[in-house]
Amino acid sequence: MTTMFALATALLWGFADFGGGLLTRRLPGLTVVVASQTLAVLVLGVIVLATGAWSEAGPKLWFAVAAGLVGPIAMLAFYKALALGPMGVVSPVAALGGVSVPIGVGLALGERPGAGQLTGIAIAVLGIVLASGPEIGGATVQRQTLGLTLLAAFGFGAVMAFIAEAATTLTGLFLALFVQRVTNVLAGGTALWVSARRGNPVLPEGDGRAVLRAALPALAFVGLADVAANGTYAIAAQHGPVTVAAVLASLYPVITALAARGVLKERMRGIQAAGAGLAMAGTVLLAAG
Repeated sequence: MTTMFALATALLWGFADFGGGLLTRRLPGLTVVVASQTLAVLVLGVIVLATGAWSEAGPKLWFAVAAGLVGPIAMLAFYKALALGPMGVVSPVAALGGVSVPIGVGLALGERPGAGQLTGIAIAVLGIVLASGPEIGGATVQRQTLGLTLLAAFGFGAVMAFIAEAATTLTGLFLALFVQRVTNVLAGGTALWVSARRGNPVLPEGDGRAVLRAALPALAFVGLADVAANGTYAIAAQHGPVTVAAVLASLYPVITALAARGVLKERMRGIQAAGAGLAMAGTVLLAAG
């Protein structure tokens, strides 16, 4: 079960990142974060009311609040880092840093993967980095870009660790995800308001509202895919080793690269193809372990 849900997480995060990256070409990154999460809150609110998940409220929801506070910061830092580029450096560093936090938590909690799983983890992590297309010998990475990337990496890893602790039942998970997204919207909305007060654009120049309306389906997809990914990751982490769940879930850069290849016709470099193959090989070892 851990393998299945962790791979579903990678699939959902991969497509969500691809969609979010496309949207930031038309809308400011912070607007994408707030709008997509607001749409997710509306859907989750209906689910919480329909399932009676309010009865699951308890101290564990503070983990969801923490995830909700960290999430927008990480997402905004990631989008800004992608905008500054080079993307081929930003993506693998964010993925590698993101997976290191939950793995560290798992090891700290006493998890001890077997030799086969450790080999699978090493191969999969190397594959993730290579599949993201690291620009070896390419453009120099500015300090601001590197700082934003490391901030995003730590934030993504922290969200994974927090959400895994936020609930132990399915209805409790619905409530935890709802609380997380409400916190996302409050934190992101406040940041958006401050940004607007400082004169930064909230919408594109010209008919920005029309652009936003046209982007609503894509924003809804990004928000809901991200929510679903958090949910499937929590289930994966609760039913198996966090170290395994974290590595498999962090295969999402492979999905993003494949989506770019299929939709945007971007060519995969040799190093990316090799990385995808290594990532799949590591996945097989982890699943077998």
